[in-house]
Amino acid sequence: MPRRSLVSSFLFLGLTCAPITALASRPEVIRAQASDTLLKGRHQQVDALFAPWSGKSTPGCAVGISRNGALDYAHGYGMSNLEDDVPITPQSVFLIASISKQFTAFAIGLLAQEGKLSLDDDVRKHLPELPDLGKSITLAHLIHHTNGLREQGQLLNLAGWRGDDLYTEADILWALGRQRRLNFEPGSEVVYGNAAYTLLGVIVRRVSGKSLRAFADERIFQPLGMSDTRFRDDHTEIVPRRASAYSPRDGGGWRISVPHADYYGSTGIFTTVGDLLKWEQNLLDARVGGQALMAWMQTSGRLNDGTATGYGGGLRLTGYRGLRMVSHDGMDGGYRTEALLFPDQRLAIVALCNGATLLPSELTRKVAEVYLGDRMKNVMPPAVKLSDAELSARAGNYWSPLTDEVVRLEFKDGELRQVDMPTAFVPMGQGAFRPGESMHVWRFSAPTAGASHGLSIQDSWPTTRDFIRVTAPLPASPALAFFEGRYHSDEVDMTYTVRVADGKLVMRWPRRDEVVLEAVGGDRFVGSLGTVTFTRAASGGVDGLTISSRRLRRLRAERLGATEASKAASAMNPPTSR
Repeated sequence: MPRRSLVSSFLFLGLTCAPITALASRPEVIRAQASDTLLKGRHQQVDALFAPWSGKSTPGCAVGISRNGALDYAHGYGMSNLEDDVPITPQSVFLIASISKQFTAFAIGLLAQEGKLSLDDDVRKHLPELPDLGKSITLAHLIHHTNGLREQGQLLNLAGWRGDDLYTEADILWALGRQRRLNFEPGSEVVYGNAAYTLLGVIVRRVSGKSLRAFADERIFQPLGMSDTRFRDDHTEIVPRRASAYSPRDGGGWRISVPHADYYGSTGIFTTVGDLLKWEQNLLDARVGGQALMAWMQTSGRLNDGTATGYGGGLRLTGYRGLRMVSHDGMDGGYRTEALLFPDQRLAIVALCNGATLLPSELTRKVAEVYLGDRMKNVMPPAVKLSDAELSARAGNYWSPLTDEVVRLEFKDGELRQVDMPTAFVPMGQGAFRPGESMHVWRFSAPTAGASHGLSIQDSWPTTRDFIRVTAPLPASPALAFFEGRYHSDEVDMTYTVRVADGKLVMRWPRRDEVVLEAVGGDRFVGSLGTVTFTRAASGGVDGLTISSRRLRRLRAERLGATEASKAASAMNPPTSR
């Protein structure tokens, strides 16, 4: 297990700060006891960042900041419960969603330290009910998102579950157990997903003989004094001081958006900002687990070719503006969460929010700039000016042979942007663009004779996705009828009905609303479920379809009851190469 020193020297700042283990009980604000005017100014700047969410008619956030192991500031903004006019306080309890993953990884690491499992174990050693897909998937592949498993939520969606249905561990194991292919060969790519960590939670139970909840309580939460923290394994359980969660309602206002789940590992922890700051401190001082395990947690996984993934044991290791940063975000229902740690500066920032339109990842980084801005670098490439003609030339539909995704770009109001997305692309020169203030790079290749623009996307993960511009013509309206029919997928045990309605293809399956399929060229369409590509038999007739998205590639459905007449008709609309 690799080792590296993570603890920098303790910095005494001349401040009298409250220890994280002893949060005061004031309901509105918990402040470090300090007379330093600079500290007070920082707190006022933090308040200003969250001011838009501090009213009595909106959800909001609880924010906690610690320095050198002492609580610097904690405050609640907005409402915990809009129905009962309950404000958010630092003691409010939130579902932290995917921030939970680091605790699951830590539990696996503890079991590995004790020799009860190996990170090189094939997952089927512990979960023999999973299918043998011809490639070994190790526990390390699960931890580092290099496993190739299809996304659990999308599988259940395609199997007929609604977004507000109860999702159970048994449901997820059922869906994963039916799969007949992976997204990619394990270790060849990194694609973030949830299925792996749900499986890791099951493995903790099978290896330790205790539920993940009981194991984490005994080995993590109680030793660290995280008395308000638990993995929730029963969606009906009463959680004192729990903040409800909300999403915007069409026409204005809010609607309740609390996930119903009886699975955990990938999500499931309820906690407070104070408790989570105690865990952030443990990432520094390793009071529980020891330095070797903490070093492993903060060491990047690697692809088969040695490329670092930037993801450790449930932790993102990408850094921010020239400073080393360890972080993770979370999103489930209306909950939005972020936890940042700057190990070298010993600064931790946690924001737990309960509104789907809040962006805690942006807000916490702005808080970090308040505290560390003088040590940060300006790494944002400057914008360059392009003409309308240069921008509009890049609009169009692009398809990835690797992931089978389609991205659609439009030129509108003088800006290049993704269709139905608010963020405009900022040109940086030499064919490179960034979405808004993001560090992601979308790079267009220059058109050559007989070819149009290509596109490669480099986001926070090291696997670059290459796209080809779709040049096939859109199908004429009469040709849409050739795609009508019923399509069955054994992998999710579901039959889909495709028909023409109001001049467009629509797709429907039991318990789900119809999904409109927008044509992007040839036999390829896009909808809210991703890319739908109709496939052809040797005769030219449509014999099936595949469904793809970033985390679920080419789920196959066979056409039912295709006749020779329909095949002949389909031959009038020949297959295309793109």
